[in-house]
Amino acid sequence: MKFCPKCEVKLKNSDSGLQCPQCNYTEGQKEKPAKKITNVEEPDFSLLAFEENEGDESLPTVKIECEKCGHGEAVGWMFQTRSADEPTTRFYRCQKCKYTWRDYT
Repeated sequence: MKFCPKCEVKLKNSDSGLQCPQCNYTEGQKEKPAKKITNVEEPDFSLLAFEENEGDESLPTVKIECEKCGHGEAVGWMFQTRSADEPTTRFYRCQKCKYTWRDYT
């Protein structure tokens, strides 16, 4: 039990800590955490898997047409980008222009 040092009235619990009901003296103010607002952007999962040409020599080559240049060969890999009950996302990187795209099916 604590008392107000100014008017010697019993302090009561409040949202901001212990507060005197008579003179509004507050002891042990609770700091409210500041809300941090961030812009949520979709991460580029292809960068998480490989940088530029890294891993291209060890990945399987797939015969698929590039969405950008039309070349018919790309390397492919799979990555779990969504919850576990959803299928994995397939990524492809063109062997010619190095454009990376994904397939959700």
